[in-house]
Amino acid sequence: MPPPLGFRSHGSPDAAVHTWLGVYRSRTLGTRCAANCSVRLDLENMPQPDALLMIQPECGGQALISKDDYVTGAPELIVEVSSSTASIDLNTKLRVYRRNQVREYLVWRVRDQAFDWFVLRGSDYERLPPDERGILKSAVFPGLWLDSAAMLRDDLTEVLRVLDTGTASPEHAAFVAELAARMPPSS
Repeated sequence: MPPPLGFRSHGSPDAAVHTWLGVYRSRTLGTRCAANCSVRLDLENMPQPDALLMIQPECGGQALISKDDYVTGAPELIVEVSSSTASIDLNTKLRVYRRNQVREYLVWRVRDQAFDWFVLRGSDYERLPPDERGILKSAVFPGLWLDSAAMLRDDLTEVLRVLDTGTASPEHAAFVAELAARMPPSS
C-alpha cells in the first residue's frame, strides 16, 4: 500500500495541477498529459511523477508510449507536488530528470508555499523567472502560463483565467499550428 497522503498537503494541490495541465492539453492538439504514471527514463530510473505534459511523438515529442503502456523517454515537462519529499524532488529526482533531458521540471513545495520551475539549458537546469506580473511562462509549451500566487491561495478560477490569456496568445497559436503541421494525416 502506498504511503498516506493528506488532502491539503497533496491531494488538493495535485488535483489543481491536473486541472491546469488538462485545460492546456484540451487547447493544444498534439500534446498529452498524464497523472501518476510510470516513466521509463533509463535502465535504472522509472519514476512515477505526479503529472507530466508531453508533445506527442508524431508531432516531434521526445517520449513515446511503449507497447506495454509506459511513457518511455523523457517527457517535456514533469511536475511534482512536494510536501514531505521536497528534499528528494529537488536533489535526486532533479538530477535524474536533468540527466535524462526532461526539458522542464516544476516542483510545487506545498509546505513552503513556493514553486521551483526549472528549464533545461544545455546540460543544466536554470530557474524559470516569473514575468513582471509574477506569472511563470513555460519555455517549451507556449501559452502554458501559471499564476503561482493564485495557485497557492487555491484560486483555480484565476489560475485558469491566466491560462486562458496564455492560450489566447499569438505564441500559443503558432505552436498549435506547428504541431498540427507535424500531425500525420488521419486514415
